[in-house]
Amino acid sequence: MSVEKNQVCVICGQHFSASEGLFLRDLNDTLKQEVFNRALSARNSSFVCLKDLQQIRLENMQSIIDQDLEKDRKMNAELQKELASDHYVIRNLNDTADGQLTRGQRMADAVAKFGGSWGFIISFAVILVVWMTINVVHLFGVNFDPYPFILLNLFLSCVAAIQAPIIMMSQNRQAERDRFDAENDYRTNTKSEMEIRILHKKIDQMNEVQWPHILDIEKMQIEVMSEIENEIQSLKLEQERQHSNSRNTRHPSRSNRDRY
Repeated sequence: MSVEKNQVCVICGQHFSASEGLFLRDLNDTLKQEVFNRALSARNSSFVCLKDLQQIRLENMQSIIDQDLEKDRKMNAELQKELASDHYVIRNLNDTADGQLTRGQRMADAVAKFGGSWGFIISFAVILVVWMTINVVHLFGVNFDPYPFILLNLFLSCVAAIQAPIIMMSQNRQAERDRFDAENDYRTNTKSEMEIRILHKKIDQMNEVQWPHILDIEKMQIEVMSEIENEIQSLKLEQERQHSNSRNTRHPSRSNRDRY
């Protein structure tokens, strides 16, 4: 018993049986729209063979994959461009601030370092005590700066007048180093911000586009498996029907005896 091929595919125009395809009313909206685009005369009652449906699904999946790969390539190229950009190169402070110090700047740093230590305070206090003791007690008959220690005041004023600009020189150089630090921090933050922004775009691309596409592809696969399963069941039923008809044709007398 031959299977009647009374259905005409709206795409390829060949004849098929009803189990070898689907009607447009049974398809999802995406496949239905693809069929409408390929066959202008298609209607909801039109028939499409499984081969054309498979071809449409494969082309849709390939198109989705190509679009996602193209977007990923663009984002990766943008990220590589930001990473390779020389505009955000971090400068070494040892080559800028500390690596080009003059002898005067090194001396200013040494004076500022010693002037802000306990060693300077203790030694200066010892000098003051010894100076005043010698001039008050007349130790060894020495009395070069009697009370109220005018020479000591002059000495202290000179030390303060010299020490203050030296410390300011060191502070200015430290401020320049701080400016380099701030500039490096700004460049680092800017570069990190650009990288994080691109990574966020990639994550958004995955969450908003790629994952729905993956779900669509899985849905297509499930539909194809369901159609294959239905076709296998139809073939099994057809084989069982043909086998039953062949048995009835070969043994008509036996079937009559069983009937009585």
